[in-house]
Amino acid sequence: MGAYKDRLDALWAAHTAPRADDAPTVVSTFAGAGGSSLGYSAAGYRELLAVEWDRHAVDCLRRNFPHVPVHHGDIAKVDPDTLGLAPGELDLFDGSPPCQGFSTNGNRQIDDPRNHLFREYVRLLDAWQPKTFVMENVSGMIKGKMRALFAEILTTLKAAGPGYRVVARLVDCGYFGVATMRQRMIFVGVREDLGLDPVHPKPQMRPPVLRHALEDLGDPGLILRPKGRITTLAPLVRPGYDGADVLHERGAPRAWFNLQRAHWDRQCWTITKSMAPGRHGIMHPDENRFLSSREICRIQGFPDAYDWGDSRLQDIWARVGNSVPPPVSHAVAQTIRDHILTPARDGTPPPS
Repeated sequence: MGAYKDRLDALWAAHTAPRADDAPTVVSTFAGAGGSSLGYSAAGYRELLAVEWDRHAVDCLRRNFPHVPVHHGDIAKVDPDTLGLAPGELDLFDGSPPCQGFSTNGNRQIDDPRNHLFREYVRLLDAWQPKTFVMENVSGMIKGKMRALFAEILTTLKAAGPGYRVVARLVDCGYFGVATMRQRMIFVGVREDLGLDPVHPKPQMRPPVLRHALEDLGDPGLILRPKGRITTLAPLVRPGYDGADVLHERGAPRAWFNLQRAHWDRQCWTITKSMAPGRHGIMHPDENRFLSSREICRIQGFPDAYDWGDSRLQDIWARVGNSVPPPVSHAVAQTIRDHILTPARDGTPPPS
């Protein structure tokens, strides 16, 4: 598994390579720091626009994707005419609307005002009528009471624009080369007039573990150590366990579930969007500290060459935790290009 770093280096090299004249086009909404954008770029796409409201994320986008126009602000303010394309010309429309109103409690409706971000995604989908679209969201969308809402979302996406064939699948990111336990729901839509079915990438490898990701890392980058109330508890957490396990073993009520320690020979815990050195985060397997900036980037599939500027660790953690792992996005992008966009352009059957 010494190839872990090599794969990420190759991803970055493909990202920085010149675009072909006939490169497929993509727009990325809710772009974050560019996890999805990096995957599309490495698959040879030309990104026409990235939409993001967070200032730090926008700074990262502009630093690492200098040729991509960025709309810094509310997606509701995006004018569809910005692209200068006729409806149907865009190849792929990408986005991960947060969908905060998709709660398991109470009444859940598409018209819930908290779901305005999903509605804005659909607004642009209606306007641009891209050949394909990708929407990524939480795995919980198909669990328990959420399933009824999942079906409603699927129906809404199928009815968008001129109509789309849509398939959603739960994707385990580990099978695409990232050393973290992360499952996400990925919707792939194909415009009906193309006559092609949506396709998801096939698993590429056995999931790597933490040791594979961090070998030969060298300088760990920014680090923070436990402080405040957890300074006594943190050293007691064994690799692969969390604070609740420590308390349970000592006969105390379970708490501190989100104070976790990684294990060298397992996939890392899921990196979420926040860490607080006085409350929660994922700790290094051996050292009395949280995972560092360069460690979480490697784990999530960001190449070492990605430039975070003078970002704080907490800000990097937020961007990484909110991102689609670039190797996963790359696999989705390459599969759509090979099986849908190229056959649709050339009038050839998709590969078997």
